[in-house]
Amino acid sequence: MKRVAQTIRLRPEHRELYLRLHSAVWPGVEAALRAANIRNYSIFVREDTLFGYFEYHGDDFEADMAAIGGDPATQAWWKLTGPCQEPWADTGTGGNWSDLTEIWHLSESGTP
Repeated sequence: MKRVAQTIRLRPEHRELYLRLHSAVWPGVEAALRAANIRNYSIFVREDTLFGYFEYHGDDFEADMAAIGGDPATQAWWKLTGPCQEPWADTGTGGNWSDLTEIWHLSESGTP
């Protein structure tokens, strides 16, 4: 299992729209994420910063991410959510989202 944490800025003028969209994420978008082996996906907000975390349980991360990007429902979703976000200078796994480096993890069993 691969843990991924990412961040991006939230454009203040689009904050309410972004929060409203995420109060009822489209079933097709959620289905595409599940089909791509994404689990335990959460997005948090603090002021104008978004933090996302998910766990990847598949065997071909790049192919699964490409499948999400090719999904029509997800593409339509991104047309709405994309303008709400302002990328940092460095982007990573999530396209416009910047990857964070994991420096510590407490596992349930006591092993990493």
